[in-house]
Amino acid sequence: MEHRAKGVDAKIPPRKRTGGIQQQNDHRIAKKALDDKKGRWAEELPSILWANRTTSRTTMGQTPFSLVYGCEAVLPPEVTLPSARYGLMTPEQNDVELSENVDNTEDFREAALIRMASQQQIVTKCFNKNVKVKVFKEGDWVLLKVFQNTKELNAGKLAPAWEGPYLIDKIVENGAYRLVTKDGKSVPRSWNATHLKLYHF
Repeated sequence: MEHRAKGVDAKIPPRKRTGGIQQQNDHRIAKKALDDKKGRWAEELPSILWANRTTSRTTMGQTPFSLVYGCEAVLPPEVTLPSARYGLMTPEQNDVELSENVDNTEDFREAALIRMASQQQIVTKCFNKNVKVKVFKEGDWVLLKVFQNTKELNAGKLAPAWEGPYLIDKIVENGAYRLVTKDGKSVPRSWNATHLKLYHF
């Protein structure tokens, strides 16, 4: 997908990557697009920030600008060209509307917070749908995930990912277990179920 804005050609990659990789890639694209405008970041930044602040967010249902100032931003073309939104408004009407918006700003912010909370619940629900809860009983044999600090030196890629088996000695809390080795020695600290896997003899 290509986008053209103010003479800048940028290709936006598909959003399959996540985390830092995507941010690095976005940074590379922006840097490449602005290479010919070196030293002019200060000139480009205000228009980028303006676009960011006046774009409505799905999570909030509002623009950041409207949540801060209590009214929608007037775009530069609307100042110079007559528009239906502002062309018929008198200064008195503008003052009345601004005072009403200022009075309603807190309501808008509360509505945005409620909307953000509901969006977070939707995301949590989607995430939790794929989470498989592991429940073990006392006396179950389990394998323990091998971590970077417990891995054998120079083991390489073929090192085992799980160690054990260990016996579940005690259920400490929700999803936390105390383990003992085959010899009956207690394993230090309790372990979360996400780091355990049922061992089948």
